Amino acid sequence: MTGLDAPWSVVPVDGSILISQRDAANILEVTADGQTREAGRVDGVVPSGEGGLLGLTLLEEDGERWLYAYFTAQDDNRIVRMPLTGGAGSLALGAPTVVLSGLLKAVNHDGGRIAFGPDGMLYATVGDAGVRDSAQDPASLNGKILRMTPEGGVPDGNPFGDSLVWSMGHRNPQGIAWTADGVLFAAEFGQNTWDELNRIEPGANYGWPVVEGTGDDGRFVNPVYQWGTDEASPSGLAVAGDTLFLAGLGGERLWMIQGAATGGEAVATEYFGGAYGRIRDVLLAPDDSLWFLTNNTDGRGSPREGDDRLVRIALTPA
Repeated sequence: MTGLDAPWSVVPVDGSILISQRDAANILEVTADGQTREAGRVDGVVPSGEGGLLGLTLLEEDGERWLYAYFTAQDDNRIVRMPLTGGAGSLALGAPTVVLSGLLKAVNHDGGRIAFGPDGMLYATVGDAGVRDSAQDPASLNGKILRMTPEGGVPDGNPFGDSLVWSMGHRNPQGIAWTADGVLFAAEFGQNTWDELNRIEPGANYGWPVVEGTGDDGRFVNPVYQWGTDEASPSGLAVAGDTLFLAGLGGERLWMIQGAATGGEAVATEYFGGAYGRIRDVLLAPDDSLWFLTNNTDGRGSPREGDDRLVRIALTPA
């Protein structure tokens, strides 16, 4: 798939693919035969800098389907859900209902990934929106990974009482993914030194802004792997078996991480360095191939003919 405009997130549905376009604030449907149409627009999106229409995720519940979207509005970042109707080739969005609002927005550090975990709860990565100290403030939802019910309520088991906060001390986390045994990993943009891959535990503190990367400070959890910020700038994250795949924006490459998912020492191998430019999202497709989404038309990349694009890579078992 080619010709996308600042794409951000990918969701497979009924053999089709839904793709969010950050600045156009619309959601495209790409059918199995490669045809493209607009499934709908998300009202209230106000793109600016890194903000706009960001993460998507799907919930199928009690015979209904809901498409969730994380986006930057006039005054905040928020999550809405919209009824998803129709079938392949005719998918359409209903009116949005607000799930969560009031998250600080900025021209950068907006986070923006959302996904349903194996526990049926909705998780969201929220950046510090440039307010560094918010990441260490338990009363703030910024600089956090959040866990909520599908309607936005606080579920049983959250570590900070009547709070959506699941983990804290994050600068700008984006990619999230679970292993088959339910372990959550998250990818995080560093500032000037280290990008991080973290194993997320409820109630844990990952150190920002006191620590960037490995700090060996007993108050904070060290990353399971770290990269120099010119090697990764990680956005999307996916799991295939016991292997993690991480999308590198500034690093312009795809990283494969082995060992971390099984509790061993993490070993990272890079692929496609510079071949596709900035890589925004990565996911395991329904046919067990790997998809990744380039992001060269977002104002920071160098678009080439056909950009941006969704790329399919066949996986070979190790």
